[in-house]
Amino acid sequence: QVQLVESGGGLVQAGGSLRLSCAASGVTRRLNNMGWYRQAPGKQRELVAGITYGGSTNYADSVKGRFTVSRDNAKNMVYLQMNSLKPEDTAIYYCNLATTIDVYWGRGTQVTVSS
Repeated sequence: QVQLVESGGGLVQAGGSLRLSCAASGVTRRLNNMGWYRQAPGKQRELVAGITYGGSTNYADSVKGRFTVSRDNAKNMVYLQMNSLKPEDTAIYYCNLATTIDVYWGRGTQVTVSS
């Protein structure tokens, strides 16, 4: 069974940086996409950044140029480097792994950006 565990969230001032990590275990399908979603209070969950097994990436317009997603296939890890953080980036950030037949979610990590 696939399990995803996020870490690295916290409280940071506007303009600061955080790096989120997600460790995946139980992965049997090598060709999978991984990524990060976020959900702010009262809002729907939205895609922040995604990365394919081959390393192709996509980003939400709101984070382009500030966030960078990366992965280590050997370690089954995905990362999100977040720079120039803004108060509107405050949300719970969820790790996601998708294969051709299943989608898995982590429990989330809180990111709070103070102004």
